Amino acid sequence: MSGPSGGAGPAPRVIAIALVAANGVIGDGVDQPFRFREDWRRFKATTFGHPLILGHATHRTMGLLAGRTSIVISRDPASVRFPEDPPAGARGIAVASLDEALDVAAGLDREKVFICGGGEVYRAAMGRVDELDITAVHADAAGVVTFPPIDPARWRETERIVGERFDVVRYERIRPQAGGGDGLDGAKG
Repeated sequence: MSGPSGGAGPAPRVIAIALVAANGVIGDGVDQPFRFREDWRRFKATTFGHPLILGHATHRTMGLLAGRTSIVISRDPASVRFPEDPPAGARGIAVASLDEALDVAAGLDREKVFICGGGEVYRAAMGRVDELDITAVHADAAGVVTFPPIDPARWRETERIVGERFDVVRYERIRPQAGGGDGLDGAKG
């Protein structure tokens, strides 16, 4: 197997993690529409120790998080600012493309990397994502930034933790069967 852009070694699992309103909205271009303390704790525990890939605007909202490398995609990487005194174990790297971000992430972690938004980054990355980790909010939200639709022909739900205000839903990409068969391995129906 090769890395994200054809490099040697196994590629890490690429996981898109997002908080998504019932109507698909993830933000208004400046901030996300919901703040759930318990989900923020879950996000931090899930992503701790792994690289995060995010757009410049999302980075400005989130900042650097302790114990993670934030790989920020920007049309102008030199314009990305990181704090002089970052949280413990946090660092930032600015890059110009998704491919470059995935290559940097694979050099940092062979297990997993998280795509953290915003909308443009999610859309650009969806073809490379192996898993989705979605906080599915039970309410609609105002905003113009949306998460790409989750096509059930391409994504299989693997876990759902039902909550009062939101569910945590995990999906894995449905991979085509080897040889293009129907997956029945010669069984007669």
